[in-house]
Amino acid sequence: MPDEPSFPSLQMFGIKTPLIKPGDNIAEKIIDSLEKQGLIFKDNDILIIAESPVATAEGRLVRLDDIIPGEKAEELAEKYQLDVREMELILQECDEIFGGVPGAALTITKGTLAPNAGIDASNAPEGYVVLLPENAQKSAGRIRREIKERCKRNIGVIVGDSRTQPLRLGCVGIALGTSGMVPVEDARGTFDLFGKEMTITRKAVADNLVSAAQLLMGEAGESVPAVLVRGSPAQVVDDDIDMPLFSREECMYYSNIRKA
Repeated sequence: MPDEPSFPSLQMFGIKTPLIKPGDNIAEKIIDSLEKQGLIFKDNDILIIAESPVATAEGRLVRLDDIIPGEKAEELAEKYQLDVREMELILQECDEIFGGVPGAALTITKGTLAPNAGIDASNAPEGYVVLLPENAQKSAGRIRREIKERCKRNIGVIVGDSRTQPLRLGCVGIALGTSGMVPVEDARGTFDLFGKEMTITRKAVADNLVSAAQLLMGEAGESVPAVLVRGSPAQVVDDDIDMPLFSREECMYYSNIRKA
């Protein structure tokens, strides 16, 4: 009997965990929760973790009543119809504010477009907000190394977030930091179905995996802060590779918005 044809495929497993609190070791929480589900890490797995529990574990949970707004925050809070204390945090966290709509200030934060500097009131206690991880790249590296030490497996780790896209309704995934994998693969020099050489295409592997994981994580009270991906085409490496970013001038969206 001939061998069955091999088709590209991958598996995804949502990881339910207890509520993550400040000071928790998130790697331990994920390993323990995964084992309770009858799963273990294997070489070349990819672990995707939402930014909010990572930031919470790192102490990035902020009580709004502790924030003292300045004059700039008061001015912009009125303009964008935001809580003045949250507006103060946005100013502290972002690189630049260059517009907004009622309920959201449009910023560049840690090199990417982020409404409200990525500050999130969902999945935070009443009266609190969660800031982005201080350095998502370092967070991903630390978590990967802890898992490797305990589980003796070579995996990739992505700290991901959800963002809206220009002119599109709904959120998609974005990788804030990665470790142990190639986050963007260069497809230049390969050929399409008709033999034409690809000259500009790069594959946003990490972003695409986060988007797929969002289907299992959800955006509300699902208690699935992490997803295990098995069989993906991502290249797993024993190294930390920074997320490559366009400069503001190179980005066709941002550069044209600024010109307008």
